[in-house]
Formats: sequence, structure tokens, C-alpha cells
Amino acid sequence: MLTFSPAQFRRVVRASAAYDLVVTAPFATPWSFAVAFGQLGAVNQALGGPPLPAFTPLHTLFALLMGSIVLVWSVLRLRGPTLQLGRYDAAARALFSLWMAWAWLQTGAPVLLLFLLPEAGWAVVQAWRVRREG
Repeated sequence: MLTFSPAQFRRVVRASAAYDLVVTAPFATPWSFAVAFGQLGAVNQALGGPPLPAFTPLHTLFALLMGSIVLVWSVLRLRGPTLQLGRYDAAARALFSLWMAWAWLQTGAPVLLLFLLPEAGWAVVQAWRVRREG
């Protein structure tokens, strides 16, 4: 069975953190989120979905909280990628994937698949078997 070496796994954890940093940064401030949300709506429509519903300041707050905590979590994993952090990240991604799949089933918004598929992929990769050191 395919396994990662500890060094390979640390590179995976670091790569997933870099991915999160890029994808989540627009969700960290009200100004960047407004632009990103507009773009997400346009992409959703281009993929055949309906316009996204308007966000109120309360909805935006929850998006900003998520964006802020994921940014901090990303920096933590970039600075110190470990097996333990990779496993926690796999669990978090499995939960994120579950809720994105639920939202996709409820709304059919195709833009969600652009987040769901990589999220599920990172969950699987970071749950993969790692050889013991030594």
C-alpha cells in the first residue's frame, strides 16, 4: 500500500496550508470579502447556477470569522507542519466537506463544487498512511 514518508507528509501539510492561505485570504476582511463574494456569484452564474443571495452584515461576520481562523490555522501549519496538525486538518476538512456537500445538495450551487472537491481531496491525502520514522 502506498504510504508517505514523514518528510513527504510534512510537505503535504505545508502545501495544504499554502492552498488555504490563498483561497481563504479574501474571506478575512469585509472589503476583500465583498469583492470575492461578487466574483463567486459571477462564477456560480457562469456555471449555470442562480445569483447568490445577498449577504447581510451578520452573514458577512460569520464568513470573516471563518476566514480569519483559517488564515491563522494556515500560518500555524506553514510554520510547523507535523503529522498531528495534518491529521487535525484532515478531520476539519472532512467536516467542511460534509457541510459543503450538504449546502450543495440544498442549493445546487455549482460554485460550491469548486471548493468541495479540493477540500475533500486534501482531507483524503492528509488522512493517508505515513511510515514511521526510523
